[in-house]
Formats: sequence, structure tokens, C-alpha cells
Amino acid sequence: MSEQTFVQAPLYSLADWNRKAAVRAGQDDYRLPDDLERQLSSRHWFPPTFIPYVEHPLVIHAGQSVAQRLAANHLVYFLDYTTMLEHRIVNRSVEALVHGELAVPIPTEMKTAALQLYTDEGYHALFSNEVAEQIAALYGIQDRPPARRIGRLLGVIQKCPPPDRPLAWFLLGFVSETIIARELLTLTRKALVCTVYRMLKTHLQDEARHSRYFSEVFGYLWPILDATQHEWAARLLLEIIGLYFEPDIPWLMGSLASVGFEETASLQVVADIVPPHAHAARVRSGAVSTFAAMQRAGFFDNDHNRALFCEAGFLDG
Repeated sequence: MSEQTFVQAPLYSLADWNRKAAVRAGQDDYRLPDDLERQLSSRHWFPPTFIPYVEHPLVIHAGQSVAQRLAANHLVYFLDYTTMLEHRIVNRSVEALVHGELAVPIPTEMKTAALQLYTDEGYHALFSNEVAEQIAALYGIQDRPPARRIGRLLGVIQKCPPPDRPLAWFLLGFVSETIIARELLTLTRKALVCTVYRMLKTHLQDEARHSRYFSEVFGYLWPILDATQHEWAARLLLEIIGLYFEPDIPWLMGSLASVGFEETASLQVVADIVPPHAHAARVRSGAVSTFAAMQRAGFFDNDHNRALFCEAGFLDG
């Protein structure tokens, strides 16, 4: 989905939602293919570029079946995370717009699109869970702890004073939806098992519109916030964006243990993922659309805001 596509629809709408939204137009049941074993000889459960640890020499030495199982573990984790993210973060963010929690005027078109988006996200959670359950059953994956990121994002809300929470909810959704569209676009460029590919492509087609919508709403809200809100929101955005790119090392250590890696070997496998410079690199690569929306809204016209993100290593000075 190109940037050009994002600018064709009217502001604050999900253009032609009744015809284009997956929940309205989709017919796929997302069953795993009958020739799954054959597909796995040349395709992936999850793109190796998103799970670079499978290319660590220790994992390569363990064999292809181990790498394949680690990829399956990661896909189930990603889909479980997606299900929770859609329900507990994005749709809660949308509620803040629909129900007037932000204490600013919300155009009718913006509310209508928000309700449509809410419906989309429920469907995304449904088919993400459907595919996750099939893969978990196939491999006997029983230990499925919630992604640590969900708890940390909810913790952002808990530490905010109650009057500031609606805006914090919106910012969580804004960052999520502008990041995930780019992630899905990258994912769908890889040679994946056909069911996974179709599911992610369907998700991407909706999320491309969602990314555009949240970007426009951010552009609407930012200029009407006062200086105090700007200062507070800038620090919060820095924190939220950082959280979205933090690796879940406890889960990853558990995944490696499930295929027989001892703790010492697992620590070697994850060593390249942990350093701050690796985290900053993930932010710079993955938050491009988020930063572009912030730029268009005038966020980085403020020298202090730009300095915050430069000091964190997320932007060039």
C-alpha cells in the first residue's frame, strides 16, 4: 500500500468501508493448508528478518526443524499479542474519540470512522486468534503468556493522572496503528505459508487505512492542545514509541528453552537484540510512518521535542 493511496480518501474517513473492510468483504476462513508440510520446505511461518535470532550460529547448528519451531512459536506469540493489542489498546483508544473523553470537539465523520475502525479491530482479533489456535494445536504450544508489552503499555495509562488518561489512550492507539501498517507491509513481502500470508495481507489492507486515519486525527488534535499538554504528550510519546520496540526477552528465553536451549546458550542467541543501539535502530526503522505523521502535525517544529527524540537516538540531530 503506497503513501499515495493514503491521501485519496476524504479526511477522517475509512473510504468505502462497506466494500473494502475485511469484516464486510472477506470470505476467507483462514484454515491451514492441506499441503502445509510441502509449503514449509520453501516458505516460513514468520519472516526471518523479523526474528534475526533464528540466524544465530547456535540456532543454525541446531537444525532447520528447530528454527521452524522457533518461528512457529513467534508467530503464535505475535498473533496472541495482536489479539490483545486490538482489544485492550486500540479499541480503547478509539472509545476515547467516540465517547467524547478528550474534551475537544470531535467531527461527526471522525466518530463514524472510529466506530468502523472499532469493528475492524474486533475482526482482526478474531482471525488472529483463529490462526494462532491452529498453530498452537499443531505444535502442542501450551505456554502462551501475554506479551510483556501489553502490560507495560497499560502501565503507561495507570501512572497518568485520570484527567490525562483519554489523551494517553489516544496516543497509544496512534503509535500502534502507524507502526503496525508498516510492519505488516514488510511481513507480506516475504515467502510465507499461504494462510499466514493471506491473513496478514488482509490485515494490512485495513491497517493502511487505519494508519492514515490515526495520522489525520493526530494532525487534528495536536494544534488544539495547549502548551502544557504538548510538553506532557511529547514525553509520553517518547516513552510509548520506545515501548513498542522493546524485545520481550523473558518470553524469548522461554521459547528458546522450549526447543532445548540451556540458559547460557539462549543468552548468547539474544545478545545482539538487547543493547540500546539495537533498540534505537529498531525504532528508527519501524516508526517512520509515526514520525512522518508527527512531522506533518508540527510536532518536530518545536526544538525541545526534536531534541528529546534525538537524545534518545530515535532521530538524527
